[in-house]
Amino acid sequence: MNKNLRNAQYNPNDEFYTQLKDIEEELMHYKHHFKDKVVYCNCDDPRVSNFFLYFSHNFEYLGLKKLITSCYKDQQMNI
Repeated sequence: MNKNLRNAQYNPNDEFYTQLKDIEEELMHYKHHFKDKVVYCNCDDPRVSNFFLYFSHNFEYLGLKKLITSCYKDQQMNI
């Protein structure tokens, strides 16, 4: 098993997920594909998901119709 993933298993604060900078750099090439589309982010917790952060902050810029996320953690908080 990958050493980084093994360490992350025991350290929940070990950030190995996709970085916001990487998401921004890649998705800037696909802006026209998001116009009037629904984006579904399958994430454990939208409050810490960089994909959710990117799409929520760029909702109008991308022309999204709707942004939907899953929420594995505390579902009582109105996000």
